Amino acid sequence: MPSNSAPNALCFTPARELARLVRTRAVSAREVMQAHLAQIARLNPTLNAIVALLPEEACLAMADEADRALSRGDAVGPLHGLPIAFKDAEPAVGFPFTNGSRIFADRVPTEDSVLVERLRRAGVTPIGKTNISEFTMGSHSYNDVYGTTVNPWDPTKSAGGSSGGAAAAVAAGMLPLADGSDLGGSLRNPANFNNVVALRPSVGLVPNAPVPFPLIEFNAKGPIARSVDDVAFLLSVMAGEDSRDPRTYPSDPAVFLHQLSGDVAGTRVAWCPDLGGLPLDSRVRSVIDAQRRVFEALGCQVEAAAPDLRDADEVFMTLRAWMSANTLGPWLATHRALMKPEAIWQIERGLRVTATDVAEAMRRHAGLLAEMRRFHERYDVLVCAVNQVPPFDASLHWPDSVDGVPMEHYVAWMKSTYRISTTLQPALSVPAGFTADGLPVGLQIVGRIRDDLGVLRLGAAFEAATGVGRRHPPLAVNAQVLR
Repeated sequence: MPSNSAPNALCFTPARELARLVRTRAVSAREVMQAHLAQIARLNPTLNAIVALLPEEACLAMADEADRALSRGDAVGPLHGLPIAFKDAEPAVGFPFTNGSRIFADRVPTEDSVLVERLRRAGVTPIGKTNISEFTMGSHSYNDVYGTTVNPWDPTKSAGGSSGGAAAAVAAGMLPLADGSDLGGSLRNPANFNNVVALRPSVGLVPNAPVPFPLIEFNAKGPIARSVDDVAFLLSVMAGEDSRDPRTYPSDPAVFLHQLSGDVAGTRVAWCPDLGGLPLDSRVRSVIDAQRRVFEALGCQVEAAAPDLRDADEVFMTLRAWMSANTLGPWLATHRALMKPEAIWQIERGLRVTATDVAEAMRRHAGLLAEMRRFHERYDVLVCAVNQVPPFDASLHWPDSVDGVPMEHYVAWMKSTYRISTTLQPALSVPAGFTADGLPVGLQIVGRIRDDLGVLRLGAAFEAATGVGRRHPPLAVNAQVLR
């Protein structure tokens, strides 16, 4: 399709509705695929969000088979006929599995991850992968295999990471929804930068396998979409226990298919934009401060309060470095020249971590979890910033200062998300507004562990009250922008 052609309305139809239209044969899977492929052809050369894209004829052939399955009356999954691109941190048969590293540029997996397995079973039509940061380290999606993903709201800015390709693709209408993963903010940060929604679920709600350290991992797999409702829709497919991940617990994923609307009056909200004293860019603070009245208008009981998360820094940084050293350390010895400096720094830091250091970090982690249990006796949720800065220049590797405060390492500017990661609790990134120069700002709603549904319901109420998430990037909806 020519670069100045207008996008098809199907590209911005809510995913739940799009799935219904396909399932009832009101629209064909081929039509859906054609619309999204045209949007990809128009925008991906600028955004670089989707990588390892299959040829058009292969994508259309899969869509045609999805239509034939409906014609035959076959039983189909809830995501039947929806195009998707898996995050390049997920092994998926038929696609490269580079993890954003030249070391693995030619790696082809022989098995799907549990998450990919579930998405395929739900009926998605996989067309490629979404771009990430190298080894998923940091929150800016650039690597030496595929290059840099940029922001559809301003292509000179970062799309965040490590699920930056996923968030940019969803924001721009190139995908109806996407999967992601979040260790230190890799779902929430890119959703925030792209004015879309993402949930980092309670650890154990969505299986994460295979992984080398299943009982220590902070990582959580979760959904990205353009609305809270569609995030819940995708979560209904992702969630549920699996014996391959011993952290998973019995749950009923169908609850996420129910209506999220409802009265949230009386919800006790701890209001802490800077999470208790973190440096926060004044542009971000201004947008978030203005949203307090939205929660109050919804009938929430809003009070300034923050948990004591000071130990989260040592817990996160120590255990993350230790895990990196024990997974990537052997590659450092043989492929150092192919690794970015931040990866080298983290692995070398991990190689210096002792057994005593790990034990102390785990002891402090236990104390931190106890602190959060006490905190949530007083408050149902806490609300804070997602990112401490708005989207930054895509030519930078990471922001070296926030509000005039120097950052001591490459993830220090992500404390507002990685501190929350250590709590193992559900955290929703939802659009909250824009800076004066039009860059998205979101806020983070954090709930009690395993109260993912409560977080989604409050997020849906906030989303409905503000309408911020209904805005789409001009270049994605206006054919004139790319002329």
